[in-house]
Amino acid sequence: MSEIGIPAGVIDVEEHGSGEPIVFIHPFATNSRHWRKVVPHLEMRFRCILPTLPLGAHTLPVRPDADLSPPGLAAIVVDLLDALGLERATLAGNDTGGAIAQIVAAQHPERVKDLVLVSCDAYDVFPPRMFAYLKPAAYIPGAMRLLAQTMRIPGALRLPFTYGWVTKHPIDSDVLASYTAPLRDPDILHDVVRDTVKVVKGLGPRHTMAAAERLRSFEGRVLVAWGAEDRFFPRRLAGRLAREIPRAQLEFIEGARTFVPEDQPERLAELIGLFVADQARR
Repeated sequence: MSEIGIPAGVIDVEEHGSGEPIVFIHPFATNSRHWRKVVPHLEMRFRCILPTLPLGAHTLPVRPDADLSPPGLAAIVVDLLDALGLERATLAGNDTGGAIAQIVAAQHPERVKDLVLVSCDAYDVFPPRMFAYLKPAAYIPGAMRLLAQTMRIPGALRLPFTYGWVTKHPIDSDVLASYTAPLRDPDILHDVVRDTVKVVKGLGPRHTMAAAERLRSFEGRVLVAWGAEDRFFPRRLAGRLAREIPRAQLEFIEGARTFVPEDQPERLAELIGLFVADQARR
């Protein structure tokens, strides 16, 4: 783990392995540990880069004036590529991370070699309906802080509108604890909530719709890997992405809901490995 300074602030970045670079972008309210079951299957062949972005489970709050809108988050990814000395990389994103990956590829196509979109926000779904309650809460003073405190109630993290429906099986308790740790730290709670409010206020389908339009001319290859039992992102989104992006392939992953890296990490890693290795040979 290293701390990398960029214009928005300081970002935690975890790296494993060497070879073709893959940048893994995690969902809202998670951190780099979201990919912990996938990376061990890839690090012998690829350089796996896992930033913890300011998406609500980060322990390094960014600058108060940082742009945390979806385009702003995409710019953070590009700034990280610059800081790591990477001209181009494959981006892999799940859930919110997939939306960010799409926006990076749409606005900065020269920096993205290929895309891996794993059960994610797209088109008119950003955020999913189940989490629409976050948007009005972001505009009510103190509401997001109150929501953060409710995450400390026993059992709250297993409810459908938190982490309960994103996987078929419960997420490891220590991992969930890492996701909510910033909300229990009085030294950074205020700043983390501030960042989270900015992120939530920026969510909206206009960003994913605009990205999808630009991706119609994306020259890289795209792997669309979708949880076959996803409860938040319907199959129509996966099918539409695969149809409208010129060089896209679609794979439904059985036994997985939204957080495919939790439910089927070996199968997802296999698909990513084959996809990136094939492109490297090309």
